[in-house]
Amino acid sequence: MKLIDGKKIQLEMIDELHDEVEKMKKVPKLVIIQVGDFGPSNKYVAQKKKVGEKIGIEVEHIKFEKDVKEEDILKKIDDLNRDKNVNGIMVQLPLPDGFNEDLVTNRVANDKDVDGLTTDNIGKLFDGKKAFVPCTALGVMELFSRYDIDLKGKHAVIVGRSKLVGKPLIACLLKANATVTVCHSKTENLKDITRKADILIVAIGKKYYITSDMVRRGTVVIDVGINVEDGHIYGDVNFDDVKKKASYMTPVPNGVGRMTVISLMKNVIKACREQTK
Repeated sequence: MKLIDGKKIQLEMIDELHDEVEKMKKVPKLVIIQVGDFGPSNKYVAQKKKVGEKIGIEVEHIKFEKDVKEEDILKKIDDLNRDKNVNGIMVQLPLPDGFNEDLVTNRVANDKDVDGLTTDNIGKLFDGKKAFVPCTALGVMELFSRYDIDLKGKHAVIVGRSKLVGKPLIACLLKANATVTVCHSKTENLKDITRKADILIVAIGKKYYITSDMVRRGTVVIDVGINVEDGHIYGDVNFDDVKKKASYMTPVPNGVGRMTVISLMKNVIKACREQTK
């Protein structure tokens, strides 16, 4: 089994993107909007700021109290949409209970939607038009590219159908000429389907959900899961069990999670270039 090292690829891309930003006439700027004080969100925002600074991207963090009115958040997004100095806007999810996530994320202007979550961007992605690809899906596709994993004609099975991962990956994999099957919590005989996969991508949010009996020998296994128990992080795939059969495999941590953050920065640079043409 060959390890797909997200940490190694992230470090390579930090250097590459830093060199790219240094040649740009304008410093790209990202604004992160956070509501409340959710612990994991604090951690993710800190990671984004750290990586952005290494690349040379300006990252502004706007944090609202959890009792803020939804209309105040929408107004702030409207202001940022009009601000020509701001190239990318992302809303850190999840929002506290009582907020309409679709309403808030769709308020971001399409040309600044570096998270790729507006309905318009997702529609363009499935229509094969130019669009921002949601960051985790973009990161997964980057790993395939960096490790020269050929997707053409391969049977890719996605376990999970979220708007952040599963659904955008359908469009990305089809564009790469893979044959795609999507499974989820209501899928019957899941094991029979996963055992037929050449490429298995798991994003279901359940610790060690995939075991070796669900994987055939030689499969490429991409674990998108992040499950926290007693301060430790676990994937959706039982790594030590499945690695006996996989040809390539991502670890958790230091796999896909690393790629999500760097892909966000790649989208910010893309947005800046498009806006300053």
